[in-house]
This record gives sequence, C-alpha cells and structure tokens, in this order.
Amino acid sequence: MIQVRKILYPTDFSSYSNQAYFHAVGLAETYRASLTVVYVVTPGSPEATRGRAFWLDQLEQVRPTNPSIAVHHALLEGDPAGEIARYAADAGIDVIVIGTHGRTGVDRLVMGSVAERVMREAPCSVLVVKLPKGAGSAVQPRVVSAT
Repeated sequence: MIQVRKILYPTDFSSYSNQAYFHAVGLAETYRASLTVVYVVTPGSPEATRGRAFWLDQLEQVRPTNPSIAVHHALLEGDPAGEIARYAADAGIDVIVIGTHGRTGVDRLVMGSVAERVMREAPCSVLVVKLPKGAGSAVQPRVVSAT
C-alpha cells in the first residue's frame, strides 16, 4: 500500500493551481495526510513588491474546510521549481500536487514549465493537474479566514 503522510500543494493562486487544490485536499482526506500550502516569491518580480506580509496572509487563507486535515503554510523565495523541490526534500514530502497551464510548443519552450521542472527535480512523486479541456477557469477553493 502507498504511504502518503505529507502532501505539498504549491500555488501561484491561478485557476490552474486552484484545480490542483481539490486533488490535494482529496488525497489528504483519503490518506489522512497533512497538507502544506507553499507559495514561492521570485526576487525582482512584480509579486515581490507586495511584501512577505501580503503573501503570508494569502497563504493563510487557503485552508481545507475539513478540520481534520492538518495544514501548514510556507512562503519561500527564489526560483519556484527549485524551491519547491528543495522544500519537498527537506520536509520529507511524500507527494507534490501541482497545477499546470498546459502550454505546448513554442509557448512551453519560451515560458518554461514549473510543473515539468518540479517533476524532474523532486525527490518524490508529483501529481500534475490541468484544467479540463475547454475550461476557462476553475472554481476558487473555499477559504476560511485565519482568525
């Protein structure tokens, strides 16, 4: 039997990563695993100008409605794929559940794929989730304010 105790859900707060959220929560419920939600700020990016407090607040709002799922949050800084893989190794993560934009051809070559790099660099299994064909956006995950 597969042992899944720790699940890592990297998010960029897009509809693509939100779709992966539902898979991550489902796995956490099924295996009674903990869920770590991680966001990586790239230094020098427009997102970096918002500051750590903003991103920590955003992360804290991503919480499963099921109170039996232990949830942790991590704000990292650096190259997203590298930081996700490094965190997974350091934290002993069993599976990473990550969304993908599903780019192909020239777009993928030019833009790169964080999910693809995570698959290559991660020390554990990676579940890559994409939006259903023709879906413009995914439903936003239900968040509960941390009070």
